[in-house]
Amino acid sequence: MKVLAVTGYKPMEINIFKHDDKRINVLKAAIEKRLIGFIEEGLEWVIISGKMGVELWVGEVVLEMRGQDDVKLAIIPPFENQEERWPEPIQQIYQRLTMAADFFRPLYKGAYAGPYQYQVNNKWLIDKSDGCLLLLDDEYPGSNRYFYDEAKQAVTHYPIYLITPSDLEDMAEQLRMTDPDYWE
Repeated sequence: MKVLAVTGYKPMEINIFKHDDKRINVLKAAIEKRLIGFIEEGLEWVIISGKMGVELWVGEVVLEMRGQDDVKLAIIPPFENQEERWPEPIQQIYQRLTMAADFFRPLYKGAYAGPYQYQVNNKWLIDKSDGCLLLLDDEYPGSNRYFYDEAKQAVTHYPIYLITPSDLEDMAEQLRMTDPDYWE
């Protein structure tokens, strides 16, 4: 697999309301662990639409990994200025990522015009990638269910990999065990 689309929840869908919430570190560690496996198998590009939440955290992880791994980041938002109504700290993260990405180009010129832009963006990401990685809880799929449903309907074989709540619990425990204070 050379190109992997990655998506997941918006922060408010998983009860994260601050850009510096400590749970983000667990999410990022789980994402990094999965990406390392894909990179070892030949992954070259990670593509995201740059939505706030999981996708921005993926972008940060990819940029942090860039020094040790040869993986590139593409951000393809559904339309221009998607971040303009986001909280200021998240806008700054988005802008930093778009400037540092190896490729950035909105799918549609201009501002938000309708939900069809998100639908077309999901189809485009699926068409341009060899598989996808989603942070997903089947019981509470949230807004990423649209991408997941679209991916399941792909005409050709399209691998769907998941990071589940169980994976996050395992990662939280791994991180706790690496903390020296845990053993005292």
